[in-house]
Amino acid sequence: MEQGKGEVKHIVLGKFKEGISEEQIEESIKQYANLVNLVPSMKAFRWGKDVSAENLHQGFTHVFESTFESTEGVAEYVSHPHHVEYANKLLAQLEKLIVVDYKPTKVQL
Repeated sequence: MEQGKGEVKHIVLGKFKEGISEEQIEESIKQYANLVNLVPSMKAFRWGKDVSAENLHQGFTHVFESTFESTEGVAEYVSHPHHVEYANKLLAQLEKLIVVDYKPTKVQL
């Protein structure tokens, strides 16, 4: 298998700034989800809020997961004009974020 080929998950953990309303957050999430329709390399999008009982979230409240078919697909997404425009809007709403890309790996038992 080529190095860049194979499913890649693009994970964003975010904490929205104080003063950003639930309505603004909902609209931002809809715009994020719509990138699937605008960026060909983005194959799927899911999101959720932290529900952990461990309280180890370090203030991160929202998780966003995008799926790509390769690392090249992620690179195309990151530089795509629709992503760049949206990312600038999202970054203005976030107090902090973490971004991680990884290739899901099955464990053979």
